[in-house]
Amino acid sequence: MELGLQNKVALVAAASKGLGYGVARALASDGAKVSICSRSADEIEAAAKKLADETGADTLGTACDVTDPKDIETWVKRTVEQWGQIDALLVNAGGPPAGYFKEISDEQWQAAFELTLMSSIRMINAAIPHMTGGGAILTITSSSVREPVERLVLSTVMRSGVVGLVKTLADELAPDGIRVNNLIPGRIDTDRVAHLDEGTAKRLGISFEEARERSLKNIPLGRLGTIDDFGAAAAFLLSPAASYITGATLQVDGGMMRSV
Repeated sequence: MELGLQNKVALVAAASKGLGYGVARALASDGAKVSICSRSADEIEAAAKKLADETGADTLGTACDVTDPKDIETWVKRTVEQWGQIDALLVNAGGPPAGYFKEISDEQWQAAFELTLMSSIRMINAAIPHMTGGGAILTITSSSVREPVERLVLSTVMRSGVVGLVKTLADELAPDGIRVNNLIPGRIDTDRVAHLDEGTAKRLGISFEEARERSLKNIPLGRLGTIDDFGAAAAFLLSPAASYITGATLQVDGGMMRSV
């Protein structure tokens, strides 16, 4: 299926590796011009070069801390100066730390608010003035917005706010031809998932391999997803091929979530 991404301009946040890089690679492979960001200048420049080498696409790497409004503005400005428009935005940021409610300090709540919810608001605010021909916005959220996950209270609360934002914006931005959706990763083979499995292993006094095996038993397809599995779904939702989908939440989880 043709996605219609040729020469579209896409912003992809937190894309030096992991889910963000998987999405950027899928978009670039289908012909999009891809502007990626992450906190480390060295890492994002290396990722942009790797992406261009792998796909032949035009790429741009920018150092950006998504908790800093000025950094977001700079990233968007560089992209528009380079290519003149924005057609797609992937909202993404590293997840807040794990912990039980009683362990979380006020400072951690505030940091999670800035990292997860406010960064989403700011990225969207910065991008939409440049989506003059319509476009698509996609947020990476979490399965915890449907089925709360033990020790992920910060993620559950803040990402639920992002889901509410998306549902609201799907209505508000539809007259401008801008679609807004959520994408839920299940257990994708990333550093974040490995870190969570390491934490589980330590807490239960078992090996990493045992902790990983326990998690795999809860996935009907019996394996971790890959960043390319996730990237393909994201590229579709960000493309003109998904032109009648807005306000939706899609899960890419191998059947792990049981909620209806």
